[in-house]
Amino acid sequence: MTDARPVSRADVVVLRTQAAIARAEDARLAARAALANARPTPRPVYMVRYPVTVSQNPTQRPVMRTNYIPDTRWDFIDGSDSWTRAALASLRSHGSRMEETVPRDIADWCPAYAENPPHLRRAFWVGMMSALAKHESTYRPTAVGGGNLWYGLLQIYPDTARRYGCRATTGEELKDPEDNLSCAIRIMNVTVPRDNAIAVRDSRWRGVAADWGPMTHRSKIAEMSAWTRRQEYCVSRRSIRPRARPIVQGTLSTMNDDS
Repeated sequence: MTDARPVSRADVVVLRTQAAIARAEDARLAARAALANARPTPRPVYMVRYPVTVSQNPTQRPVMRTNYIPDTRWDFIDGSDSWTRAALASLRSHGSRMEETVPRDIADWCPAYAENPPHLRRAFWVGMMSALAKHESTYRPTAVGGGNLWYGLLQIYPDTARRYGCRATTGEELKDPEDNLSCAIRIMNVTVPRDNAIAVRDSRWRGVAADWGPMTHRSKIAEMSAWTRRQEYCVSRRSIRPRARPIVQGTLSTMNDDS
């Protein structure tokens, strides 16, 4: 029987380290064996119906939003760009029936309107309102007329604004040009589709003319419509296309004078 040497602390550390290394190697070999035997689980037959097509590119590009800012009669006024943008936004939101309507007198105002896409139709309505603002307020947002009855760019009566559900319902609120135009569009969005007209008189004045006085004067109608007809959004594309050259028919001779 040999004498056993007492185990030192250093020997314990070595033994523990060797054991840890052995366990790690066993785990690595076990993981490799499991990985070698791994196979993907096949899909059930009911899920394999059609071949999978991988598309590298989108099949359809997003539609570009048209940001067309039309010319207006108030363009010379500082800050009027915000009026135009506010009117366009109102037409897109609560004035959509206007752009869907082709008024019966539209040829007098905007010959290209019927063939125009929506953004150019909205351009006409903003241009028409800017022409109307010349006669209603001479482009002054704070204008008050009729003995303190009508207010703002398009001279709106507060009671009318309330009846049509406008955001601006008082005289002071209607002096805000964006709110005034928004309210005018809310009113026109009812009267224009209802009467299918801008300024038509049969038994009474119809369309925009049902609520705005300048639209009941023939001379002012002529002046406003002449301005809108000149704008690029009202000029028919058919009228500016180049005309095809006429085909001249002739006879080609292969003979000369010396033959």
